[in-house]
Amino acid sequence: MQIVQAPRASAILYSLLIQRTDSRPWLLPANICPIVPITFLKARVPFEFVDISAATLHMDLEQAEGRIKTRKFGGLLYAHTYGEPSTPRDFFALLKNLDPELVIVDDRCLCVPDFEPVSSADIILYSTGYAKIVELNFGGYAFINDNFDYQPAHLPFRPNDYRELEKRYKESIESRSVFSYHDNNWLETDAPLPAWYDYRQQIESGQKSSLEHRAVLNQIYASCLPKEIQLSEPYQTWRFNIRVKDKMRILNAIFKAGLFASSHYASLAGIMAGSMARQAELLADEVINLFNDHHFDENKAQHICEVILENV
Repeated sequence: MQIVQAPRASAILYSLLIQRTDSRPWLLPANICPIVPITFLKARVPFEFVDISAATLHMDLEQAEGRIKTRKFGGLLYAHTYGEPSTPRDFFALLKNLDPELVIVDDRCLCVPDFEPVSSADIILYSTGYAKIVELNFGGYAFINDNFDYQPAHLPFRPNDYRELEKRYKESIESRSVFSYHDNNWLETDAPLPAWYDYRQQIESGQKSSLEHRAVLNQIYASCLPKEIQLSEPYQTWRFNIRVKDKMRILNAIFKAGLFASSHYASLAGIMAGSMARQAELLADEVINLFNDHHFDENKAQHICEVILENV
């Protein structure tokens, strides 16, 4: 496999999409990061959402398989919810047997970066951008099957266009209204990048300190909070995630205490395509992501646990 770099992981995805002359839609999980379907919109490649599984919180494999058995698709993008790293290798092999032309992207942008291909997918995608396990605030890389003649796209870029896009899609998600895409120069493809060896050194250095810090804060969360609201351990590296019935009241109490938490990822069904994804919506209605990166420290972790315990 070949290794490629770009200023953003989405720039790699975009470059791959525009090189293909296939107009068939792709399948994406309904709880994907919004930038992924927006990258498809920019590349003018159609897509449909698949709901997630209640058991794994990843794409519902039976639902995806059922669609691929009845219709032709250009590709499937599999994402790892909250960075849970397990890979459905048998499922990828099954899809290739059903349709050898189907492109499989293994989106590992929330996973711990790896430097060996850990999947049989055609493209294995990693990110070191904002709020990732290794947060360098730039960069993405991918392992790409040698059958692909990868050519990086070269686009004009305006930071204000990206800020405006981010504002608009967040408003659509907040109001659960249909997102209307207007193309502009939001995607950065040509920022200067370090040589691969230097980039890898930065990742390895950042990864060690990141995982050590996360382990300390996760220990506080795991020991202080009720086990029944915690997701299982493999889902807790990117952030520490809890599921609660009164999510908004607890979030409001957290913010009122001068702390912060996040609420990823909303179901995009009905916002960017399709109509409904029941399991993705249930998860989004209940999950709170507690920070365990350098934006948080042990005192804040203890304090946020106290707030949650008062309100859960």
